[in-house]
Amino acid sequence: MDASQDPFGPARHGALPRHVPVLVIGAGFAGIGAAAVLGRAGYDVLVLERADGIGGTWRDNRYPGCACDVPSALYSFSFAPSPRATTGTGGGWSRRFAAQPEILAYLDGVVRRLGLGRSIRCGVEVLAAAWDEAALVWRVTTDAGTLTADVLISACGALSEPAPPQVPGLDAFGGPVLHTARWTPGTDLTGLRVAVVGTGASAVQVVPELARRAAELVVLQRTPPWILPRHDRPLPRGRARAPRLARAWAYTRQELLEPALVHRPELLAVAERHALAHLRRQVPDPGLRALLTPGYRLGCKRVLLSDDYYPALVRDTVELVPSALARLEPGAVVSADGARRAVDAVVLATGFRVSDPPIAHRVQGRDGVLLADAWRPTGMQALRGTTVTGFPNLFLLTGPNTGSAHTSMVHVIESQLRYVRDALDVMRERDVVAIEPTAAAQRAWTEDVRRRMRSTVWATGGCESWYADGEGRLTALWPGSSVRLRLRTRRLDVREYRAVRR
Repeated sequence: MDASQDPFGPARHGALPRHVPVLVIGAGFAGIGAAAVLGRAGYDVLVLERADGIGGTWRDNRYPGCACDVPSALYSFSFAPSPRATTGTGGGWSRRFAAQPEILAYLDGVVRRLGLGRSIRCGVEVLAAAWDEAALVWRVTTDAGTLTADVLISACGALSEPAPPQVPGLDAFGGPVLHTARWTPGTDLTGLRVAVVGTGASAVQVVPELARRAAELVVLQRTPPWILPRHDRPLPRGRARAPRLARAWAYTRQELLEPALVHRPELLAVAERHALAHLRRQVPDPGLRALLTPGYRLGCKRVLLSDDYYPALVRDTVELVPSALARLEPGAVVSADGARRAVDAVVLATGFRVSDPPIAHRVQGRDGVLLADAWRPTGMQALRGTTVTGFPNLFLLTGPNTGSAHTSMVHVIESQLRYVRDALDVMRERDVVAIEPTAAAQRAWTEDVRRRMRSTVWATGGCESWYADGEGRLTALWPGSSVRLRLRTRRLDVREYRAVRR
Protein backbone atom coordinates (compact mmCIF):
# COMPACT_ATOMS: atom_id res chain seq x y z
CA MET A 1 0.00 0.00 0.00
CA ASP A 2 1.23 3.50 -0.80
CA ALA A 3 2.24 5.48 2.31
CA SER A 4 -0.22 8.25 1.41
CA GLN A 5 -3.07 5.67 1.53
CA ASP A 6 -2.11 4.11 4.85
CA PRO A 7 -5.18 4.62 7.07
CA PHE A 8 -3.14 4.28 10.26
CA GLY A 9 -0.10 6.40 9.35
CA PRO A 10 0.27 10.19 9.06
CA ALA A 11 -1.27 11.89 6.03
CA ARG A 12 1.10 13.19 3.37
CA HIS A 13 -1.28 14.82 0.90
CA GLY A 14 -4.43 16.88 0.83
CA ALA A 15 -5.40 20.49 1.43
CA LEU A 16 -4.81 22.10 4.79
CA PRO A 17 -7.81 23.25 6.83
CA ARG A 18 -8.42 27.00 6.94
CA HIS A 19 -8.38 27.04 10.75
CA VAL A 20 -7.43 24.69 13.58
CA PRO A 21 -7.81 25.17 17.33
CA VAL A 22 -4.34 23.80 18.16
CA LEU A 23 -1.46 23.72 15.68
CA VAL A 24 1.74 21.83 16.56
CA ILE A 25 5.01 22.22 14.64
CA GLY A 26 7.09 19.05 14.51
CA ALA A 27 6.31 15.32 14.76
CA GLY A 28 9.09 14.02 16.96
CA PHE A 29 8.59 12.84 20.54
CA ALA A 30 7.16 16.23 21.58
CA GLY A 31 4.74 16.61 18.66
CA ILE A 32 3.50 13.04 18.90
CA GLY A 33 3.11 13.45 22.64
CA ALA A 34 1.10 16.65 22.12
CA ALA A 35 -1.24 14.91 19.69
CA ALA A 36 -1.77 12.08 22.17
CA VAL A 37 -2.16 14.09 25.40
CA LEU A 38 -4.16 17.01 24.04
CA GLY A 39 -6.25 14.85 21.73
CA ARG A 40 -7.18 12.64 24.66
CA ALA A 41 -8.23 15.79 26.55
CA GLY A 42 -10.68 16.66 23.79
CA TYR A 43 -8.72 19.24 21.80
CA ASP A 44 -8.65 19.32 18.02
CA VAL A 45 -4.93 19.12 17.17
CA LEU A 46 -3.09 19.31 13.86
CA VAL A 47 0.62 18.44 13.75
CA LEU A 48 2.65 19.71 10.79
CA GLU A 49 5.95 17.97 10.00
CA ARG A 50 8.31 19.29 7.33
CA ALA A 51 9.85 15.90 6.59
CA ASP A 52 8.13 13.02 4.86
CA GLY A 53 7.85 11.00 8.04
CA ILE A 54 7.57 11.24 11.80
CA GLY A 55 10.35 10.77 14.34
CA GLY A 56 12.23 14.06 14.59
CA THR A 57 15.82 13.52 15.60
CA TRP A 58 15.32 9.74 15.44
CA ARG A 59 14.29 10.04 11.82
CA ASP A 60 17.14 12.39 10.88
CA ASN A 61 20.01 10.71 12.71
CA ARG A 62 20.66 7.54 10.72
CA TYR A 63 24.43 7.36 10.98
CA PRO A 64 26.01 3.97 11.71
CA GLY A 65 25.84 3.17 15.41
CA CYS A 66 23.16 5.74 16.30
CA ALA A 67 21.48 4.83 19.58
CA CYS A 68 20.07 6.43 22.71
CA ASP A 69 22.26 7.11 25.75
CA VAL A 70 19.26 7.01 28.13
CA PRO A 71 17.98 3.57 29.19
CA SER A 72 15.27 2.31 26.83
CA ALA A 73 12.79 1.76 29.64
CA LEU A 74 12.87 5.48 30.43
CA TYR A 75 13.10 6.77 26.87
CA SER A 76 9.44 6.20 26.16
CA PHE A 77 6.05 7.70 26.99
CA SER A 78 4.51 6.82 30.33
CA PHE A 79 1.28 5.92 28.49
CA ALA A 80 3.21 3.61 26.12
CA PRO A 81 6.21 2.38 28.12
CA SER A 82 7.48 -0.24 25.68
CA PRO A 83 7.09 -1.48 22.11
CA ARG A 84 4.61 -4.00 23.48
CA ALA A 85 2.27 -1.09 24.22
CA THR A 86 2.52 0.16 20.63
CA THR A 87 2.36 -3.12 18.71
CA GLY A 88 0.14 -5.24 20.91
CA THR A 89 2.73 -8.04 20.85
CA GLY A 90 4.63 -9.57 23.73
CA GLY A 91 7.92 -7.91 22.87
CA GLY A 92 9.57 -5.10 24.78
CA TRP A 93 12.79 -3.16 24.27
CA SER A 94 15.45 -5.45 22.87
CA ARG A 95 18.45 -3.78 24.53
CA ARG A 96 19.23 -1.64 27.56
CA PHE A 97 20.01 1.25 25.17
CA ALA A 98 17.77 1.18 22.14
CA ALA A 99 19.21 1.79 18.68
CA GLN A 100 17.79 4.38 16.29
CA PRO A 101 15.72 1.96 14.14
CA GLU A 102 13.98 0.55 17.21
CA ILE A 103 13.14 4.01 18.62
CA LEU A 104 11.77 5.14 15.27
CA ALA A 105 9.70 1.96 15.03
CA TYR A 106 8.43 2.60 18.57
CA LEU A 107 7.23 6.10 17.63
CA ASP A 108 5.54 4.76 14.51
CA GLY A 109 3.82 2.20 16.70
CA VAL A 110 2.59 4.91 19.09
CA VAL A 111 1.07 6.83 16.19
CA ARG A 112 -0.66 3.75 14.81
CA ARG A 113 -1.78 2.24 18.10
CA LEU A 114 -3.29 5.50 19.35
CA GLY A 115 -4.76 6.51 16.01
CA LEU A 116 -2.76 9.74 15.83
CA GLY A 117 -2.16 9.54 12.07
CA ARG A 118 -5.28 11.57 11.35
CA SER A 119 -3.80 14.45 13.37
CA ILE A 120 -0.39 14.51 11.64
CA ARG A 121 0.40 15.98 8.25
CA CYS A 122 3.88 15.22 6.91
CA GLY A 123 5.69 17.00 4.11
CA VAL A 124 4.44 20.44 5.19
CA GLU A 125 6.99 23.01 6.38
CA VAL A 126 5.98 26.00 8.48
CA LEU A 127 7.68 29.02 6.93
CA ALA A 128 6.32 31.76 9.20
CA ALA A 129 3.82 32.32 11.99
CA ALA A 130 2.54 35.76 13.06
CA TRP A 131 0.22 36.71 15.89
CA ASP A 132 -2.83 38.68 14.71
CA GLU A 133 -3.73 40.96 17.60
CA ALA A 134 -7.05 42.03 16.08
CA ALA A 135 -8.33 38.53 15.37
CA LEU A 136 -6.51 36.90 18.32
CA VAL A 137 -5.20 34.04 16.19
CA TRP A 138 -1.91 32.84 14.76
CA ARG A 139 -1.59 33.28 11.00
CA VAL A 140 0.63 30.49 9.76
CA THR A 141 2.29 30.31 6.37
CA THR A 142 3.44 26.91 5.08
CA ASP A 143 4.78 25.63 1.79
CA ALA A 144 1.37 24.01 1.28
CA GLY A 145 -0.78 27.08 1.98
CA THR A 146 -1.88 29.25 4.88
CA LEU A 147 -4.11 28.67 7.87
CA THR A 148 -4.94 30.17 11.24
CA ALA A 149 -4.75 28.64 14.71
CA ASP A 150 -5.98 29.65 18.14
CA VAL A 151 -2.96 28.08 19.82
CA LEU A 152 0.52 27.47 18.42
CA ILE A 153 2.83 24.84 19.93
CA SER A 154 6.46 24.53 18.88
CA ALA A 155 7.60 20.93 19.16
CA CYS A 156 10.64 21.40 16.94
CA GLY A 157 13.11 20.13 19.52
CA ALA A 158 16.55 21.39 20.49
CA LEU A 159 18.33 18.73 18.43
CA SER A 160 16.68 19.37 15.09
CA GLU A 161 18.96 21.69 13.13
CA PRO A 162 22.61 20.68 12.55
CA ALA A 163 25.39 23.13 13.35
CA PRO A 164 28.16 22.59 10.78
CA PRO A 165 31.53 24.15 11.63
CA GLN A 166 32.04 27.68 10.35
CA VAL A 167 35.22 26.97 8.43
CA PRO A 168 36.29 27.66 4.83
CA GLY A 169 36.17 25.01 2.15
CA LEU A 170 33.06 23.04 3.00
CA ASP A 171 31.87 23.39 -0.58
CA ALA A 172 35.30 22.96 -2.13
CA PHE A 173 36.26 19.60 -0.62
CA GLY A 174 35.14 17.60 -3.64
CA GLY A 175 34.12 14.40 -1.84
CA PRO A 176 31.26 13.43 0.45
CA VAL A 177 30.76 15.78 3.42
CA LEU A 178 28.14 14.28 5.73
CA HIS A 179 26.68 15.61 8.97
CA THR A 180 25.63 12.87 11.37
CA ALA A 181 22.18 14.47 11.63
CA ARG A 182 21.70 14.45 7.85
CA TRP A 183 23.18 11.08 6.99
CA THR A 184 22.40 9.93 3.46
CA PRO A 185 20.86 6.44 3.56
CA GLY A 186 22.97 3.89 1.74
CA THR A 187 26.21 5.81 2.18
CA ASP A 188 29.11 3.36 2.20
CA LEU A 189 32.52 4.61 3.33
CA THR A 190 34.13 1.17 3.29
CA GLY A 191 37.75 1.30 2.16
CA LEU A 192 37.91 5.12 2.09
CA ARG A 193 40.07 7.56 4.02
CA VAL A 194 37.63 9.31 6.35
CA ALA A 195 37.91 12.28 8.71
CA VAL A 196 35.51 12.70 11.64
CA VAL A 197 35.18 16.21 13.04
CA GLY A 198 34.07 16.30 16.68
CA THR A 199 34.18 14.01 19.70
CA GLY A 200 30.73 14.45 21.23
CA ALA A 201 27.80 12.09 21.66
CA SER A 202 27.38 11.31 17.96
CA ALA A 203 31.11 10.91 17.36
CA VAL A 204 31.63 8.28 20.05
CA GLN A 205 28.95 6.18 18.36
CA VAL A 206 29.94 6.65 14.72
CA VAL A 207 33.74 6.43 15.15
CA PRO A 208 33.79 2.72 16.15
CA GLU A 209 31.59 1.86 13.18
CA LEU A 210 33.74 3.81 10.73
CA ALA A 211 36.95 2.43 12.23
CA ARG A 212 35.80 -1.06 11.24
CA ARG A 213 35.04 0.00 7.65
CA ALA A 214 37.39 2.79 6.60
CA ALA A 215 40.87 2.18 5.23
CA GLU A 216 42.08 5.09 7.37
CA LEU A 217 40.25 7.18 9.94
CA VAL A 218 41.27 10.60 11.24
CA VAL A 219 39.45 11.94 14.31
CA LEU A 220 39.81 15.67 14.94
CA GLN A 221 39.40 16.37 18.63
CA ARG A 222 39.07 19.89 19.97
CA THR A 223 38.32 18.82 23.56
CA PRO A 224 38.46 15.27 24.98
CA PRO A 225 35.15 14.09 26.46
CA TRP A 226 34.54 12.26 29.71
CA ILE A 227 33.47 8.70 28.89
CA LEU A 228 32.00 6.12 31.23
CA PRO A 229 31.36 2.44 30.43
CA ARG A 230 28.09 1.88 28.60
CA HIS A 231 27.39 -1.69 29.71
CA ASP A 232 24.82 -2.18 26.97
CA ARG A 233 23.27 -5.61 26.78
CA PRO A 234 20.24 -7.46 25.43
CA LEU A 235 17.24 -7.32 27.74
CA PRO A 236 15.64 -10.54 28.94
CA ARG A 237 12.28 -11.31 27.39
CA GLY A 238 10.68 -11.36 30.83
CA ARG A 239 11.37 -7.65 31.18
CA ALA A 240 8.62 -7.00 28.63
CA ARG A 241 6.04 -8.21 31.16
CA ALA A 242 6.90 -5.43 33.62
CA PRO A 243 7.73 -2.32 31.59
CA ARG A 244 6.47 0.10 34.22
CA LEU A 245 8.63 -1.48 36.92
CA ALA A 246 11.66 -1.29 34.63
CA ARG A 247 10.81 2.34 33.89
CA ALA A 248 10.55 3.22 37.58
CA TRP A 249 13.90 1.55 38.32
CA ALA A 250 15.62 3.33 35.43
CA TYR A 251 14.11 6.66 36.48
CA THR A 252 15.32 6.28 40.06
CA ARG A 253 18.87 5.43 38.98
CA GLN A 254 19.10 8.39 36.64
CA GLU A 255 17.61 10.81 39.16
CA LEU A 256 20.32 9.94 41.69
CA LEU A 257 22.82 11.77 39.44
CA GLU A 258 21.12 15.14 39.84
CA PRO A 259 22.45 16.24 43.27
CA ALA A 260 26.08 16.03 42.16
CA LEU A 261 25.48 17.83 38.86
CA VAL A 262 23.41 20.63 40.37
CA HIS A 263 24.33 21.05 44.02
CA ARG A 264 27.63 19.32 44.86
CA PRO A 265 29.92 19.08 41.82
CA GLU A 266 32.78 17.92 44.03
CA LEU A 267 30.94 14.61 44.42
CA LEU A 268 31.63 13.96 40.75
CA ALA A 269 35.24 13.11 41.64
CA VAL A 270 34.09 9.53 42.25
CA ALA A 271 32.71 9.28 38.71
CA GLU A 272 35.90 10.88 37.36
CA ARG A 273 38.03 8.13 38.94
CA HIS A 274 35.72 5.55 37.40
CA ALA A 275 36.03 7.20 33.96
CA LEU A 276 39.84 7.44 34.21
CA ALA A 277 40.04 3.77 35.18
CA HIS A 278 37.93 2.97 32.11
CA LEU A 279 40.37 4.99 29.98
CA ARG A 280 43.42 3.20 31.46
CA ARG A 281 41.91 -0.22 30.82
CA GLN A 282 41.18 0.48 27.18
CA VAL A 283 44.10 2.71 26.13
CA PRO A 284 47.48 1.25 27.16
CA ASP A 285 49.57 3.90 25.36
CA PRO A 286 50.30 6.70 27.89
CA GLY A 287 50.79 9.27 25.12
CA LEU A 288 47.38 8.63 23.58
CA ARG A 289 45.84 8.37 27.02
CA ALA A 290 47.13 11.85 27.89
CA LEU A 291 45.48 13.28 24.78
CA LEU A 292 42.20 11.66 25.81
CA THR A 293 42.24 12.90 29.42
CA PRO A 294 39.85 15.82 29.99
CA GLY A 295 41.03 18.93 31.80
CA TYR A 296 37.68 19.96 33.23
CA ARG A 297 35.17 18.59 35.70
CA LEU A 298 33.10 15.59 34.63
CA GLY A 299 29.56 16.71 33.84
CA CYS A 300 30.51 20.17 32.59
CA LYS A 301 29.92 18.79 29.10
CA ARG A 302 27.54 15.93 28.45
CA VAL A 303 28.92 12.72 29.95
CA LEU A 304 29.25 10.08 27.24
CA LEU A 305 28.79 6.32 27.47
CA SER A 306 30.81 3.93 25.32
CA ASP A 307 32.55 0.59 25.49
CA ASP A 308 34.08 0.69 22.01
CA TYR A 309 35.17 4.30 21.34
CA TYR A 310 38.57 4.03 23.03
CA PRO A 311 39.36 0.63 21.45
CA ALA A 312 38.57 2.16 18.05
CA LEU A 313 41.18 4.89 18.61
CA VAL A 314 43.81 2.28 19.45
CA ARG A 315 43.57 0.72 15.98
CA ASP A 316 46.58 1.12 13.69
CA THR A 317 44.34 2.60 10.99
CA VAL A 318 42.98 5.35 13.26
CA GLU A 319 44.71 8.64 14.11
CA LEU A 320 43.57 11.01 16.85
CA VAL A 321 44.39 14.63 16.05
CA PRO A 322 44.20 16.83 19.18
CA SER A 323 43.24 19.91 17.17
CA ALA A 324 40.11 21.52 15.77
CA LEU A 325 39.25 21.67 12.08
CA ALA A 326 40.59 24.87 10.48
CA ARG A 327 39.47 24.39 6.89
CA LEU A 328 38.78 21.94 4.10
CA GLU A 329 40.74 21.82 0.89
CA PRO A 330 40.12 19.69 -2.19
CA GLY A 331 40.67 16.14 -0.96
CA ALA A 332 42.07 17.14 2.44
CA VAL A 333 41.33 18.44 5.93
CA VAL A 334 43.57 21.00 7.60
CA SER A 335 43.62 21.14 11.39
CA ALA A 336 44.19 24.24 13.51
CA ASP A 337 47.82 23.22 14.10
CA GLY A 338 48.42 23.61 10.34
CA ALA A 339 48.74 19.91 9.49
CA ARG A 340 47.15 18.71 6.26
CA ARG A 341 45.76 15.20 5.86
CA ALA A 342 44.45 13.71 2.62
CA VAL A 343 41.01 12.12 2.99
CA ASP A 344 38.23 10.92 0.70
CA ALA A 345 35.23 11.80 2.89
CA VAL A 346 34.41 13.99 5.89
CA VAL A 347 31.89 13.26 8.64
CA LEU A 348 30.76 16.23 10.72
CA ALA A 349 29.73 15.20 14.23
CA THR A 350 29.39 18.81 15.35
CA GLY A 351 26.03 18.94 17.07
CA PHE A 352 23.03 21.23 16.74
CA ARG A 353 21.83 24.83 16.89
CA VAL A 354 20.54 24.66 20.45
CA SER A 355 20.78 28.28 21.64
CA ASP A 356 19.61 29.77 18.33
CA PRO A 357 16.72 27.56 17.19
CA PRO A 358 15.57 28.21 13.62
CA ILE A 359 11.90 28.33 14.65
CA ALA A 360 12.67 31.50 16.64
CA HIS A 361 13.42 33.23 13.34
CA ARG A 362 10.00 32.29 11.95
CA VAL A 363 7.64 33.22 14.78
CA GLN A 364 6.46 36.83 15.19
CA GLY A 365 4.63 37.90 18.30
CA ARG A 366 2.91 41.13 19.17
CA ASP A 367 3.94 44.15 17.03
CA GLY A 368 5.72 41.83 14.59
CA VAL A 369 8.64 41.09 16.94
CA LEU A 370 10.55 37.94 16.02
CA LEU A 371 11.12 35.51 18.86
CA ALA A 372 14.82 35.48 17.97
CA ASP A 373 14.96 39.28 18.34
CA ALA A 374 13.09 39.17 21.65
CA TRP A 375 15.69 36.72 22.96
CA ARG A 376 18.77 38.37 21.49
CA PRO A 377 19.49 40.86 24.35
CA THR A 378 18.82 38.40 27.19
CA GLY A 379 19.31 34.92 25.81
CA MET A 380 16.51 32.38 25.51
CA GLN A 381 13.98 32.59 28.30
CA ALA A 382 10.41 31.48 28.89
CA LEU A 383 8.14 31.23 31.91
CA ARG A 384 8.44 27.67 33.20
CA GLY A 385 10.33 26.94 29.99
CA THR A 386 7.07 27.04 28.07
CA THR A 387 5.50 30.48 27.45
CA VAL A 388 6.99 33.84 26.40
CA THR A 389 5.75 37.34 27.14
CA GLY A 390 4.73 39.17 23.98
CA PHE A 391 3.78 35.89 22.27
CA PRO A 392 0.17 35.07 23.23
CA ASN A 393 -1.04 31.49 22.96
CA LEU A 394 2.45 30.24 22.07
CA PHE A 395 3.80 27.19 23.91
CA LEU A 396 7.34 25.84 23.58
CA LEU A 397 8.02 22.17 24.23
CA THR A 398 11.65 21.51 25.24
CA GLY A 399 11.94 25.28 25.58
CA PRO A 400 14.62 27.34 27.38
CA ASN A 401 16.12 25.76 30.50
CA THR A 402 14.13 22.53 30.26
CA GLY A 403 16.94 20.29 29.01
CA SER A 404 18.20 17.45 31.16
CA ALA A 405 21.76 16.21 31.54
CA HIS A 406 20.84 13.27 33.74
CA THR A 407 17.48 11.84 32.73
CA SER A 408 15.06 11.38 29.84
CA MET A 409 13.73 14.33 27.83
CA VAL A 410 10.55 12.32 27.31
CA HIS A 411 9.79 12.83 31.00
CA VAL A 412 10.38 16.56 30.57
CA ILE A 413 8.10 16.67 27.52
CA GLU A 414 5.30 14.98 29.45
CA SER A 415 5.72 17.47 32.29
CA GLN A 416 5.36 20.37 29.88
CA LEU A 417 2.39 18.77 28.15
CA ARG A 418 0.57 18.59 31.48
CA TYR A 419 1.20 22.31 31.86
CA VAL A 420 -0.05 23.06 28.32
CA ARG A 421 -3.13 20.91 28.83
CA ASP A 422 -3.92 22.71 32.09
CA ALA A 423 -3.47 26.08 30.36
CA LEU A 424 -5.93 25.09 27.63
CA ASP A 425 -8.35 23.76 30.25
CA VAL A 426 -8.21 27.09 32.12
CA MET A 427 -8.82 28.98 28.88
CA ARG A 428 -11.80 26.79 28.04
CA GLU A 429 -13.33 26.93 31.50
CA ARG A 430 -12.94 30.71 31.84
CA ASP A 431 -13.87 31.55 28.26
CA VAL A 432 -10.42 33.04 27.61
CA VAL A 433 -9.23 33.42 24.04
CA ALA A 434 -5.63 34.54 24.65
CA ILE A 435 -3.09 34.29 27.44
CA GLU A 436 0.54 35.32 27.80
CA PRO A 437 2.88 35.50 30.77
CA THR A 438 3.48 38.85 32.39
CA ALA A 439 6.95 40.31 31.98
CA ALA A 440 7.36 40.30 35.76
CA ALA A 441 6.55 36.58 36.07
CA GLN A 442 8.90 35.62 33.25
CA ARG A 443 11.67 37.78 34.68
CA ALA A 444 11.27 36.33 38.18
CA TRP A 445 11.32 32.77 36.82
CA THR A 446 14.42 33.43 34.72
CA GLU A 447 16.29 35.13 37.56
CA ASP A 448 15.55 32.19 39.86
CA VAL A 449 16.72 29.66 37.25
CA ARG A 450 19.94 31.54 36.62
CA ARG A 451 20.60 32.02 40.32
CA ARG A 452 20.30 28.27 40.92
CA MET A 453 22.50 27.63 37.89
CA ARG A 454 25.53 29.29 39.54
CA SER A 455 26.33 26.31 41.78
CA THR A 456 26.03 23.68 39.04
CA VAL A 457 28.88 21.85 37.37
CA TRP A 458 27.88 23.48 34.07
CA ALA A 459 28.76 26.89 35.56
CA THR A 460 31.77 25.85 37.64
CA GLY A 461 33.27 22.92 35.72
CA GLY A 462 35.73 24.88 33.59
CA CYS A 463 34.57 24.03 30.07
CA GLU A 464 32.71 25.41 27.08
CA SER A 465 29.69 23.45 25.92
CA TRP A 466 26.51 23.66 23.89
CA TYR A 467 24.67 24.08 27.18
CA ALA A 468 25.59 27.80 26.98
CA ASP A 469 24.86 30.34 24.26
CA GLY A 470 27.42 32.57 22.55
CA GLU A 471 27.41 34.97 25.52
CA GLY A 472 28.04 32.20 28.03
CA ARG A 473 24.46 32.15 29.36
CA LEU A 474 23.33 28.67 30.37
CA THR A 475 19.99 28.62 28.57
CA ALA A 476 19.62 24.93 27.71
CA LEU A 477 19.49 22.95 30.96
CA TRP A 478 17.18 22.78 33.95
CA PRO A 479 19.14 23.28 37.22
CA GLY A 480 17.27 20.78 39.33
CA SER A 481 15.60 17.41 39.49
CA SER A 482 12.95 16.27 37.06
CA VAL A 483 10.64 15.94 40.07
CA ARG A 484 11.07 19.64 40.78
CA LEU A 485 10.38 20.54 37.16
CA ARG A 486 7.24 18.42 37.10
CA LEU A 487 5.97 20.06 40.28
CA ARG A 488 6.72 23.53 38.91
CA THR A 489 4.76 22.76 35.73
CA ARG A 490 1.92 20.83 37.31
CA ARG A 491 -0.63 23.66 37.14
CA LEU A 492 -0.98 26.99 35.40
CA ASP A 493 -0.81 29.84 37.93
CA VAL A 494 -3.27 32.40 36.58
CA ARG A 495 -1.55 35.13 38.58
CA GLU A 496 1.44 34.85 36.24
CA TYR A 497 -0.65 35.56 33.13
CA ARG A 498 -2.59 38.25 31.33
CA ALA A 499 -5.81 36.98 29.80
CA VAL A 500 -8.21 38.21 27.13
CA ARG A 501 -11.76 36.95 27.55
CA ARG A 502 -14.00 36.18 24.67
